[in-house]
Parts: sequence; structure tokens; C-alpha cells
Amino acid sequence: MFRIVRKKSLNPTVTLMEVEAPLIAKRAKAGQFIILRTDEEGERIPLTIADYDRENGTITIIFQIVGATTERLNTLNEGDFICDFAGPLGKASEVEGFKKVAVIGGGVGCAIAYPTAKALRENGAEVHSVIGFRNRDLVILEDEFNAVSDKVVMMTDDGSYGKKGLVTDALRELVESGEKYDEVIAIGPLVMMKFVAKLTKELGIKTVVSMNPIMIDGTGMCGGCRLTVGGEMKFACVDGPDFDGHQVDFDEAIRRASMYRETERKRHEETCNLFKKGGADNA
Repeated sequence: MFRIVRKKSLNPTVTLMEVEAPLIAKRAKAGQFIILRTDEEGERIPLTIADYDRENGTITIIFQIVGATTERLNTLNEGDFICDFAGPLGKASEVEGFKKVAVIGGGVGCAIAYPTAKALRENGAEVHSVIGFRNRDLVILEDEFNAVSDKVVMMTDDGSYGKKGLVTDALRELVESGEKYDEVIAIGPLVMMKFVAKLTKELGIKTVVSMNPIMIDGTGMCGGCRLTVGGEMKFACVDGPDFDGHQVDFDEAIRRASMYRETERKRHEETCNLFKKGGADNA
């Protein structure tokens, strides 16, 4: 059992939890993930390690409330326990040997982009972070990005905060202003990563994307995170989650990711109705 020591709502649909897991905290690196199960009847889901504290032995996770398991997880509070919490899993992000890197985060993907930006900065790189959200109310981790970045550009689709536009607009503007990056790292919705990779291919900048959003089981057994990279089949959870963005078949990944969207939506609604009726223990 793993105790929740801190819980914080980052916006109406995104929650941060800090969990006691000293053995995982001792070995965790940016880009890796954990697999958790809320209780003995719950399903297993992978979540990226958003931060870790080796001294206090804690792991920070940030999750969006989008399905039955995250709905159930969000009902837990400080002092409660998570049944299973395994990791660290996946390959760590490459963060050494860079002089200047642009880290691009979109929406809740910023929770994955932040530890990468932090690790790059700790390894001596100059870090420029571009973070984008639909509107001001959905902004998360702004202070954290400011603390680990030499430059932060905030974008919102509707212009309610920062600059109006897409993260690709900001990246193009930075490059055209004379910034030269060893690498661009993009983490967020599949469509966002697709167009970041399309832009950087045009600009001739090496680009890494995190395919964490398509992971389901986290062990490679379910096949749900299968994708094509450079014409070869890969699994995001085993072979990644980081891949060369110019080699990923995003159109295929987007099609596969939408296959069970309706089923997931119905299950989420059923779970929410059970909670409203006071039957969460039987969900």
C-alpha cells in the first residue's frame, strides 16, 4: 500500500498527487512512468512520473480525470492509500549533452514535459519552454516551468492568457528570431505532436516526441500502444515512450487512439453516475 501525502487540484479536470514510494523515487528518471491500481478490484493504468523527491521518498503523478480509474483515483485524499504503485518503467529521456533545447508541452502533457525540462536544465542545457492550453482556466505548472526554464512562452488558443495561438506558432517565431536548438522535445496531444514534428522537419531540427498518451497496459502485452516508427512496429511502453518525431506515423496513431473513445466515454459516465448515487464502492 502506498500513502498519498499530498493532493492538489491544478484545474477542474487535472489533479496532482504526491505518493510515498521510496524505492521508486530512488531510481526514477525523467520520462519514465509507473503503473498503479487504486484497489484490488481496479484496473492497472500507466501514469508518467511528473517529479520525484529522493530525500523524502516520494513520487509525484499528475492525471486528467477522463475515465473510470482516474475518476476513482481522484476520490482518494491525503492519508489514503493506493493499492499498487509499480515502477519506474520505460526508458528515461535523453537529457545529457545538449546546449540548447526547446521543450514543447500541450495541455496535461505539460505534466510530462516539466520533468524533462527540469532534467535538461540540471544537466546544463539552456531550456526554452513553450506551453499551450485551450484557455487560462486550464493552465497548469506555470511556476514550475518558470523555475526550470531560461525562457517560457505561454500560449492559449483563445488568447485569454499569454499569447493567442498554437505552440507551433511560438516555436516558428523563436526559430525565425534566431534561436538555434540542438533538439525539440514535444509532449502533448497526438495532433499537437504531429504538427510540431511537421514544422521541425521543415526547419531541419531533430525532434523527440513522447507517445505516452497512447499507453494503456504499460507492459507491451495488450498491444494498445502499438505504433509505426520508421516503417517498423514499436510499442510505446516497452520501446519508448520517446521516439524520433519525424519517423512516427501519427495518422495511424491518431486513428487507433480514437477506436475506443465512445466506449471510454460511456464507462466514464457510468462511473460518475455510481459516485453520484453513493455506489462508488461497487463500481
